[in-house]
Amino acid sequence: MDRSRTTATRGHHDLPVHPHVTGPLPGPRSAELLARQSRRESNARVYPRHFPIAIDEAWGSFVRDLDGNVFIDFLSGAGVLSLGHGHPELVRAVTEQLGRIAHGLDLPTRAKDAFTDAQLSMLPPTMRNRTRVHFCGPTGVNAVDAAIKLCKTATGRSDVVSFQGGFHGTSHLGMAVTGVVANKRPIGNGVPGVHFFPYSDCTHCPMGLSRSTCATNCIGFLEQSLDNPNSGMPLPAAVIVELVQGEGGVVPADHDFIRRLRQLTRRLDIPLVVDEVQTGCGRTGTWFAFEQYGIEPDVIVASKALSGIGQPVAIIMYDDRLDTWAPGAHTGTFRGNQLAFAAGAEAVRIIRRDDVLANVRRRGAQIRAHLDVLRGRPWVRDVRGVGLMWGVELAAPPTGGPPGLAARVQAEALAEGLIVELGGRDDCVVRMLPPLNVTAETVDIACSILVAAIERCCAEERIWSLEQSTAAVGD
Repeated sequence: MDRSRTTATRGHHDLPVHPHVTGPLPGPRSAELLARQSRRESNARVYPRHFPIAIDEAWGSFVRDLDGNVFIDFLSGAGVLSLGHGHPELVRAVTEQLGRIAHGLDLPTRAKDAFTDAQLSMLPPTMRNRTRVHFCGPTGVNAVDAAIKLCKTATGRSDVVSFQGGFHGTSHLGMAVTGVVANKRPIGNGVPGVHFFPYSDCTHCPMGLSRSTCATNCIGFLEQSLDNPNSGMPLPAAVIVELVQGEGGVVPADHDFIRRLRQLTRRLDIPLVVDEVQTGCGRTGTWFAFEQYGIEPDVIVASKALSGIGQPVAIIMYDDRLDTWAPGAHTGTFRGNQLAFAAGAEAVRIIRRDDVLANVRRRGAQIRAHLDVLRGRPWVRDVRGVGLMWGVELAAPPTGGPPGLAARVQAEALAEGLIVELGGRDDCVVRMLPPLNVTAETVDIACSILVAAIERCCAEERIWSLEQSTAAVGD
């Protein structure tokens, strides 16, 4: 695909605002660097296996590889680049902060104070004056660890309720509260006292029911288990939940499910931890996804897009009644990233000034309109999303679908200049996480590429399946 008209500029360089792929991937320069990486880095690396490119530079919603190919980046650093690559005002904020102080442990600084003000200001007004902020290690799973530890300390209890299909990171505790079994191999669950309950995934109802006749039985099961003195389950220290399961395949929770979960946890005095690592900072069209459910959690876990530019930072924000930690009870050397603080405060200012959340909602509606044409097509099981967090679920072998279909769609899209991610059961969900300030033009191009790739791959599989069926009948 060659749509290489250039209109954007940075410095003295013209920068493409359309994808431009000139040949098979990887190109020779990318192949050389990928080979060096393969020889020297851990076998656990992931993204180079899906995207065989070596990146040279990036701007806005675009990246260019070493061979000059340009791609629309609808992965956005796994959601960390809320304002895209190299936003000039964030670059300036980071550069100015770098000359002042870059690392400050947990000492107060102007950058940290401004960042804290910015984050608290984005909470609903009823939460601001009773919320504490704790700065964790640099990643989302560090904040998950901190949140669970906080709740165990405050309640004196040890068990935790989590949900099937959820993803909370790959640390020892993060894996323990993650529903994806593959992430636990070969060490098992690792942490005792974690109980998994059904999540409101209506495409794959864990109760085997249909939405038309279901009374949100999944939350009913948890209600009965926690209220029943003979359930064998002690009162937990915390319940942790994603309001939109990200790695689990872009699965928004049912509103009744979350409303009743909040009522249950409040009645039994169980801290409710909402993992907003992927959904937070505007991804769903409100600053936090919980705002759309009309609830107030006890603990919010945030990371990924907090800085807006990929500088690592993770925090928990929690009700001050839970603040029972002693000094030094939870620390981390890299909890004082002043560059992230400076960028994060500036990102909030820009998001407000440019009404970026309104753009998220408009572009989300635009993506919905594009992807709706796929509903009911062969091999397409579901199209779902909210804001700028979207997924197309394709049929996989356990449900009668062809093997590797989503991976082929991903590869086809990349060959046409679009980077998208996979997730969900058997990696059968093609996922999109664009920058929050993505333009309507870029969304149109990206969705056209993705829809065409899905239709092409599904048509090829349908033809193959019909041929196999005909051959079987002939035999």
